[in-house]
Amino acid sequence: MPKVLNVAIIGGGMAGLAAASKLADRGIKSTLFEAASQLGGRARSVAVEFNGQVTQLDNGQHILLGAYHQTLALLEKVGMQEEQAFMRIPLMLDVVSAKGKRAFKLDIPSFLPFPFNQLVGFLCCTGLSIFERISVIRFMFRLKQADYKLNVDESLNIFLLKNGQSTQTIKLLWEPLCLSALNTPLHLASSKVFLNVLRDAFSDRKSNSDILLPKADLSNILAQPMARYIQSKQSLILTDHRVKVIQPVNQGYKVVTKNGDFEFSHVIIAASAVRLKKILSGLPKLKNVGNIAESYEYQPIVTVYLQYANDVVLEKPMIGLTNTTSQWVFDHGILCGQRGLMAVIISAEGEHMKLPHEALALKVAQELRDAFPALKKPLWHQVIAEKRATFSCKANLPRPANSTQYPNLFIAGDYTYADYPATIEGAVRSGINAANYIINP
Repeated sequence: MPKVLNVAIIGGGMAGLAAASKLADRGIKSTLFEAASQLGGRARSVAVEFNGQVTQLDNGQHILLGAYHQTLALLEKVGMQEEQAFMRIPLMLDVVSAKGKRAFKLDIPSFLPFPFNQLVGFLCCTGLSIFERISVIRFMFRLKQADYKLNVDESLNIFLLKNGQSTQTIKLLWEPLCLSALNTPLHLASSKVFLNVLRDAFSDRKSNSDILLPKADLSNILAQPMARYIQSKQSLILTDHRVKVIQPVNQGYKVVTKNGDFEFSHVIIAASAVRLKKILSGLPKLKNVGNIAESYEYQPIVTVYLQYANDVVLEKPMIGLTNTTSQWVFDHGILCGQRGLMAVIISAEGEHMKLPHEALALKVAQELRDAFPALKKPLWHQVIAEKRATFSCKANLPRPANSTQYPNLFIAGDYTYADYPATIEGAVRSGINAANYIINP
């Protein structure tokens, strides 16, 4: 490795921030270019004002797993302790119907040793027949024997039916898990990728399946601590610097931005897949990589925030809904101290995307009132729709690698980490992998 490296990182989302943090940890300075005025990419917060009060809202309600070890280790490295950032709870799926009756409940008991906690949890879950529960246990046992690996990928819906999972089990257990992990409908979702997430969550130790819910807005938990760490190591962060194209020059690369041109010895392109082809247009050997990224389809995530009176509290911080447009409701009063604020998540494509925001908010508010009769009319609402929240994690989806045909030029982003869907952990792992190519050439 040369004594002095001059590294450019294109993109200030989780992959770019992870790459810059990893390099900084090894004493390698970098310059990070972010097109927006705010870091964090799709894991960021926005300010909303109502009646003179400003509330920080995330652009989507993110859920992490205890198995997201690289994300948690990175946050600890940059000074963000898990206890400050997240509420950790053992895996819990509590789902109510549109009429407010409990439809399904799964609790993984934390007092039992691994893997007996999982066995007891699935055996004692409610909403499924004893036959269906035993079928789930047998299915999980077969997956463990196969190390959660498949020789041939196929849609998750077909795979589950082939493995004896009833339509009720799929609806109440596997579909919510799939939408939470892959944000992709069952009939499209990759079985291989879904099993990778299951493997990480249900293998090795019981804490891997824990759910981690943010206790503060994502910018304060993720982007800002990483940015402070990067800058403390004398690396540079340039927001409002959109990169137009990258061109090979001499022994390195020219990064062309709207604010001027810069030259670097090494480059990590951590831009979104949507922008990748344009950025790579000056690198003809990577034309196919740009074409792959351009071919991706995307899935939306809609978050409907409803502010109720301060004394409104749900039974749990996270409750699922079935037979409704709404899928999950999160009580931010329990999580973040934002009393009376509920965040309702609607993942993946559906008829709800055709509704105006006002109509969707009213529909969701009525669904919550039906499920939780104690709720009254909300004081205000805010709808945040990320139409391209994640790439559609389809079966046999081609994914580019971190390394490229150009020396000292690498690609990062959740779409490059082929084992995982579009998650914070996938983005972090991809950024760290890309940085490792520079650290250990």
